[in-house]
Amino acid sequence: MARVFNWQLGREMSYWYPESRPQRQFAAVFDTNKCIACQTCTLACKTTWTSGKGQEYMLWNNVETKPYGSYPLAYDIKLLEMLNGQQWSGAKYEGQTLFESAPAGERVLGWRPEQRDYAYPNVGEDDCAGQVDHGEFLSLPHMNWFFYLPRICNHCTYPACLASCPRGSIYKRQEDGIVLVDQGRCRGYQECVRGCPYKKVFFNPMTGTSEKCIACFPKMEQGITPQCFENCIGKIRLSGYLSPPGKARPDNPIDYLVHIRKIALPLFPQFGLEPNVYYIPPIHAPVSFNQQLFGPGAGEAMKAYRNAMNDPDLASLLCLFGSTEKVINRYHRQGELAVAADEKGVELVRVPMREPVHIRPAVDQKNQLVRINCP
Repeated sequence: MARVFNWQLGREMSYWYPESRPQRQFAAVFDTNKCIACQTCTLACKTTWTSGKGQEYMLWNNVETKPYGSYPLAYDIKLLEMLNGQQWSGAKYEGQTLFESAPAGERVLGWRPEQRDYAYPNVGEDDCAGQVDHGEFLSLPHMNWFFYLPRICNHCTYPACLASCPRGSIYKRQEDGIVLVDQGRCRGYQECVRGCPYKKVFFNPMTGTSEKCIACFPKMEQGITPQCFENCIGKIRLSGYLSPPGKARPDNPIDYLVHIRKIALPLFPQFGLEPNVYYIPPIHAPVSFNQQLFGPGAGEAMKAYRNAMNDPDLASLLCLFGSTEKVINRYHRQGELAVAADEKGVELVRVPMREPVHIRPAVDQKNQLVRINCP
């Protein structure tokens, strides 16, 4: 096995192939605080990519309710138990990754779900943790809480699906870091399904090959965001390209949120895949739970998000989420405006940080009428 550097773990780790980062890396940030689980993203993806035979159970994009939701069933709990939890020393991960803890003769520590595990896409939906007895006042974090976690393929820097495939049919594009399946080479061994800890590779029994999220690369090549991003009603998603830590640009929205402000964090970084979809943790959930999902930086990220109203640069960037179908490569704040531009610097959109509020008097003096809320 080769030795590669995983910046999310703060150390080198073992991987089956030498480190080879792409020319630029597709990445995304999801704001969990704004997701309402309307599943518009899920349906947008479903109707675009997985409406064929053998794809009925495939959800390349899904939204699950934490702490009890998961698709397929218990995909995260099983792996956390197999890894025996997590061992962080500050920002450095001292435990073993899925590659380092793989049994003899196997490339990745993993498991393959049963067919019935895919039968519960809405398990745990809106089920909350904790309870309130005899009445309590509202405080943060909430005593009874849940939140929505939208998930797509993470297009990892060190994909477990790629490492698992004995046919070499999974590859990572050098031009944008998107992970794809060459179905001409795939023979349906399903080692990728077993190896991916996020269970975002699916087997099609009709074609006998594996399929997965492709980050809508035909759209990304044209500078347009993927379907699930464009159709997001809550405007929780931001797509773009992530630079390596030492080359982060303050005017790159993804770099700013991930590397500079560290407000957007990876999902289960302890698995060791260096995933490239990042989450702003929910501020109403317990810090300990967020740390299990997003790593040791969750507490500071929650504080930074709560303080966004006093941080104009961060607040302006958060206003740009979902403001245009184009991929935002650059941004800056101009007074009370957030200004987005493409990779050539061409302006895409301007968004006010604060919308004007108009309060109408209850009584219309001119017409001597009392205004009511009926049309």
